Amino acid sequence: MEHVLTAFQNVFTGPALFWVGAGVLLGYILGAIPGLGKATGAAVAIPLTYYLDPVSALGLLIGIAKGSGAGSAVSAILLNTPGEPSSAPTALDGYPLARQGNAQKALKMGLFASVIGDFLSTIVLIVLAAPLARYALLIGPVELCAILIFSLTFIGGLSGGSMIKGLIAACFGIFFATVGMETETFVPRLTFGFLQLDDGISLVPMAIGMLAVAEMIVQAGNRREIDAQSAEMKDSDNPDDRRITGAEWRRCAPVILRGTFIGSVVGILPGLGASVGSFLSYGATKRASKTPEKFGTGMIEGVAAAESADNAVVPSSFVPLFALGIPGSVIAAILIAAFILHGLTPGPRMFVEQPGLVADLYVAMLSASLIMLILGYAGQRFFAMIIRVPLRLIIPGVLLFCCVGSYMETSSAFSIYVMLFFTLIGFLSRKLDFSFVTFLIGFVIAPKLELSFRQSLQLLDHDWANLVHHPIAIVFFLAAVVTVLAVARKQAGQSVEPIDIEREELS
Repeated sequence: MEHVLTAFQNVFTGPALFWVGAGVLLGYILGAIPGLGKATGAAVAIPLTYYLDPVSALGLLIGIAKGSGAGSAVSAILLNTPGEPSSAPTALDGYPLARQGNAQKALKMGLFASVIGDFLSTIVLIVLAAPLARYALLIGPVELCAILIFSLTFIGGLSGGSMIKGLIAACFGIFFATVGMETETFVPRLTFGFLQLDDGISLVPMAIGMLAVAEMIVQAGNRREIDAQSAEMKDSDNPDDRRITGAEWRRCAPVILRGTFIGSVVGILPGLGASVGSFLSYGATKRASKTPEKFGTGMIEGVAAAESADNAVVPSSFVPLFALGIPGSVIAAILIAAFILHGLTPGPRMFVEQPGLVADLYVAMLSASLIMLILGYAGQRFFAMIIRVPLRLIIPGVLLFCCVGSYMETSSAFSIYVMLFFTLIGFLSRKLDFSFVTFLIGFVIAPKLELSFRQSLQLLDHDWANLVHHPIAIVFFLAAVVTVLAVARKQAGQSVEPIDIEREELS
């Protein structure tokens, strides 16, 4: 308690609070720009923290990570171009809400869900970091491989209208992730002589091409129709169209809590990431809904589910980092350098050797959640004005940011060519109804999946009977099989249902 009281005094009376707010604001802006997310912002900002005290420096970086998660929902809702891949499910219902004239409602729900998920997940980090760290030790290569396979099947079954197409898309994502150096022999694979591909295909230009640029091409083809809809979209005189009603809060409250729980669990388990959390939460909400067919047409529960889980992943991913020194996410891996730079080595000894600094970080993280609420709410009207801008002016600006974001990832024009290549794939995915989201998830987790699979073969001595010594892995493998069977049965029933109706009419 003494350290906590001192931490509040240190954060609220020193410069730390200012730098936390600056980080949240910068992260919010970076998150709203496609391609410039928390990882890029934190990596670029680390050199800027050299002359700051440890709490201010780490508060700035954590503020960027938190603000970016909430800011990425802005472009997802207003432009249907997620600032980060993890906000892709937000666009599924947020963008239709904006087109229906409820942009402010969608933005507010996205903000509130983000803040609640982030705040509660930070509480989880503070209360359960040390106890849960002991269970994280049980997640070995075999268990991690099982978890990743379950994640692919679960997301593949819920993304799009066909489980087969979803799994095919995931396999293609895994295929493109094999480009680059082979993990054991370091022999180049599928590089075709391009030295730029030796390190593999970068996620940022790929995601920008498939999500943002491909969407801009589709919208450019429908520009007249969309501009006509935008011209008709005026702020409604009904205040219920600009605020979240009590009935909507009652519907979304359990969704936010479930999304926070899912995001927190996903964040604690290393290797999954915010994208897995947001899609799992969205899929669980869709399955639990009495009207799942309405998802994708402007259900505010979809926004709440995706944003609460997305923002809950960041704080909870610090659990293995703080307790074990193992990063649970990309942003946690980037922050290791900043922690060491400022004299704080992540790991179990951190709580014993520097408890005061750990308490300062906890208070800074809680403060970042509240600052995110204030800054986000103050900018609601400004962000909602974007829908009034003609599409012919929006598309060039978005494309410019996409090119800048892709170039900044590697400082090479080759990244822009990669972006254009995957723009074509993203465009075809939309036309052929393949899940580009599952494609991206497969690409993201493929390196971990390949490495854990190779390690699992060695640990099991190439004998599947040895799985009996890994009960957690067996549970997740069985869950993957059950998911495939359940989704296949449901989709088969949906395809047979029209035939049965026709037979009944004929009889």
